[in-house]
Amino acid sequence: MSEPLLVLASTSRYRAELLARLGVSFVTAAPSCDEEALKRHHSDPAELARYLAREKASSVAGEQPHAFVLGGDQLVALDDEVLGKPHTPGAAVAQLQRLRGRSHRLLTAMCLIAPDGSIRSHLDEHTLSMRALSDAALQRYVAADSPLDCAGSYKIEARGIALFEHVAGADFTAITGLPLITLCTWLRDSGFDVP
Repeated sequence: MSEPLLVLASTSRYRAELLARLGVSFVTAAPSCDEEALKRHHSDPAELARYLAREKASSVAGEQPHAFVLGGDQLVALDDEVLGKPHTPGAAVAQLQRLRGRSHRLLTAMCLIAPDGSIRSHLDEHTLSMRALSDAALQRYVAADSPLDCAGSYKIEARGIALFEHVAGADFTAITGLPLITLCTWLRDSGFDVP
């Protein structure tokens, strides 16, 4: 029996790299939803992350009715404020200045829609405590890692680990973009050959 079709509803290279680690075949498709418009639907960061992951998966599932479609979203929440991707070095340094010496939440949501329409949803939450670093140290970090496409302005899987004094959560792969521990269970249950 052939393995089912899996579609990753994402253009994130980080999510694609994580999913590839599991050894399952998949294709990617860009979700057709306006994230900025959707962000107005929820003020709670955790609910917003879940909602965005589901909307991304739903936007692709309609075009791929015979596939399992996986959507994901990741948000950084400082108190109840959502910090997005900085896009510029100046904005990245400004975000890190706000985060330094404080704890924040990294919320990683994923949603899997099956061909029969059933939906699985998961939210992984990490609490990260950043060191109280100088402006010069933050500027050096941004120049070294260029975290311009990362929520919160850091790549913890690279030099960004040096920014933190404490990280707490259940699945470290969620920090990069997909909680693989939960996803392995979902894929096995769905008929995928995951070791």
